[in-house]
Amino acid sequence: MVHTTPHTRRGFVSGITAGMGMLLGACNRTAPETAATPDTGKADVTLRIGPVLVDIAKDHTISTIGYNGSVPGPVIRMREGVPVVVDLFNDTDSPELVHWHGQIIPADVDGAAEEKSLMVPANGHLRYRLTPQPAGARWVHSHVMPMSDLSRGTYTGQFGFVYIEPKSEPGAYDQEIFLATHEWEPFYTTAEEGEEMDADQKARMAALPKDPKPNGWEIGYQRFTINGKCLGFGEPVRVKEGQRVLFHFLNASATENIELALPGHMFQIVALDGNPVARPQAVEVLELGTAERIDAVVEMKNPGVWILGTPKDDDRRDGMGIVVEYANQTGQPRWIKPAKHIWDYTLFGDKRTAAAPDEVIPMAFGKINGGTGGFNHWTVNGKSFDEKAEPKVLQKGKRYRLAFDNQTDDTHPVHLHRNSFELTNVHGKATGGVVKDVVMLKGFRKIDADFTPAMEGLVLFHCHQQLHMDYGFKLLFKVT
Repeated sequence: MVHTTPHTRRGFVSGITAGMGMLLGACNRTAPETAATPDTGKADVTLRIGPVLVDIAKDHTISTIGYNGSVPGPVIRMREGVPVVVDLFNDTDSPELVHWHGQIIPADVDGAAEEKSLMVPANGHLRYRLTPQPAGARWVHSHVMPMSDLSRGTYTGQFGFVYIEPKSEPGAYDQEIFLATHEWEPFYTTAEEGEEMDADQKARMAALPKDPKPNGWEIGYQRFTINGKCLGFGEPVRVKEGQRVLFHFLNASATENIELALPGHMFQIVALDGNPVARPQAVEVLELGTAERIDAVVEMKNPGVWILGTPKDDDRRDGMGIVVEYANQTGQPRWIKPAKHIWDYTLFGDKRTAAAPDEVIPMAFGKINGGTGGFNHWTVNGKSFDEKAEPKVLQKGKRYRLAFDNQTDDTHPVHLHRNSFELTNVHGKATGGVVKDVVMLKGFRKIDADFTPAMEGLVLFHCHQQLHMDYGFKLLFKVT
C-alpha cells in the first residue's frame, strides 16, 4: 500500500487508518503519564499485534506478525504535546515489546526490556498514556531480541510510521507519501558485504590485530519490498507534473543499510530522522542505515513511468523498488543507474565548531569473530552488554559528547533511545545543526554526537542492526 495525502498535512484523511482502528485525537484523561490507565473509554491509538498474511508479489505470500492486520502498519498520526491513551493487544503466544522509536518519553512506555519498560503479555493487553514529542517522522516497531530466531523481532512485519504533527506547520507541498523498506525470508550465510574504504580506513584496519577465527554468521534475504510489495506488484505512486511531493522514507530493515534513487529527479532533503536540517540540500541518491528516516521534497518535472529503487541490481530485481507513474503516462517503468556518490551528513549541517561538552564519553566499537558456524559478538569499549552491570550514570541537563569510534569493518547504525543527539564532528569535519536519533557509522570511522538527557531513568544505546544488538552491541545509561 502507498500512504499518500493530497495538498497539506492538515488535510490528511486516512481511510486505511480509520479502517484499522487507529483512533487519533485529543485526550483529556488525567491518568499519570507512566501508569496503566483504567480499561474504560476508547483509546486514542490502538495497536493489535497478530499473525498476518502479506501478498508481497504475484503468487508469493509471506506469513508474519504485523500491526492491525497489515504490513507496514497503518500510519499513526499524533499531535505534538497532546497526550494519547494507547491500547496494545497481543494476539500471539509470546510476550512483545512495542518501541516508540524517536520519541522522548518515559522509560516504562518506551518499549525496551533493558529500560524495564512495560511488556505486552502473550495473548494479553496493555494500556498506558504518553505525550507525543518531538514533532516529525517517528516510527514504531518490536523491540524483542530474537537472537537466532529469524521469525521474531524486526525480522517480522511489526513496524509502521508514526507522524507527530508539529504545533506550527511550515513548508508547502501538494502530496505526502510514506514509504517503508523491508526484507523478507532471511537466512544465515557466510557471505560478507564489503564496503569501499579510503586510505585512512585501510590504514586503521591494518593497524589492528587480526582475529584468528573466521567471521561468523551474516544475514541474507530472498525478497525486498517497499510498503510490503515487491517492485512491479501493487499500486504505483501516482503523481502529476508540476507537483511538489513530500516523501517520508523509513528503512525498517532488521539488518540492511540501503540506497534509493529516482532517475531524472532530485531529492531536496528537509529533515533527517524527523528533525529539520540546518541546510536543506538536493541529492540524487539517498542512503539510510537501519531505522533511519529521511524527509525529502521532489519536484515532479520529468514526466514518465519511473522506478524508485535501489541502485543494487540484484536487490532491485528481487523487489527493492516501487513504480512512480505520472498522470497520462504509460509504458514500461524506466531505471537509469545513478552516478557514484558520497553520502555525507555534513552537507546538511552548518560549518561550525561545537562548544565543549560537560563530559566526553568514549565509545569504541569492536568485534569478536564467531568462527565457522558461530555468531560474532560485539563490544562497546571492549565489553559486550551485561544486563547485571551497573549502567553509567548521567545527570539530567548536562551536555555529553558521545565519541563514536568504529574499530570494525562493518557499518553500524547506532541508536540512542528517548533522546536526540546533534552531530558535532563527522569523519574529522566539524558540523552542527544535524539532529538525529540514529547515525550510520561506517567502518573505521569516527563521529561525535552531543546530547543533553531530557528525562530521568534508564536510556538504552545500541546498534540497530538486529544481529549486532542481539549479540552484545548495547550499552545502558541511567539519568538522574
